[in-house]
Amino acid sequence: MALDGAIAAACGLEGIRVDPTTVEEASELAVAAFAPDIVRHMIETLCGGEPATVARVARRVEAMTGQLDAFQIRPEIEGLLERLKARGLTLGAREPRWERLERAGIADLFTRDHGIPPADCVFVGDRIDADVAPAKAAGMATIQFRSGRWRRQRPRSAAETPDAVVTDVAELEAAIAALMA
Repeated sequence: MALDGAIAAACGLEGIRVDPTTVEEASELAVAAFAPDIVRHMIETLCGGEPATVARVARRVEAMTGQLDAFQIRPEIEGLLERLKARGLTLGAREPRWERLERAGIADLFTRDHGIPPADCVFVGDRIDADVAPAKAAGMATIQFRSGRWRRQRPRSAAETPDAVVTDVAELEAAIAALMA
């Protein structure tokens, strides 16, 4: 990941030697801790928590990554979205995601203001802390799509436990169908 490389490089400029395994371990710790700012948590871990060093590394990482957007659409997801839309389902997206959907060329499949009660919604997200737990608390059915940095994140309680867990688009389609049945 470009972000992990930037963190390693910024640490290196401070004389802190890290390798990909060390960065991955820092990522795992941040994810397991449900850190609201994953990058900051990783930097604090790698820098031993020393405030001045953490601040310098964080500034360097920001300068290196700028407006880096790691949002990616899996090749099979557009077909799934089109099939769901063809079945008459309303696909919703949270407002902060809208620009990313436009850049990916799939925003026309989604509705911004759908007005559907949470009990009639199925929420799909990769993070337990920022996606699944809040959606469950709102009364939605939830699916955790395990991928990327959050692939190993696990719920801390039953209230955070998704209704389904998937790792690929075929599993996602089957989980959505099961939850709608």
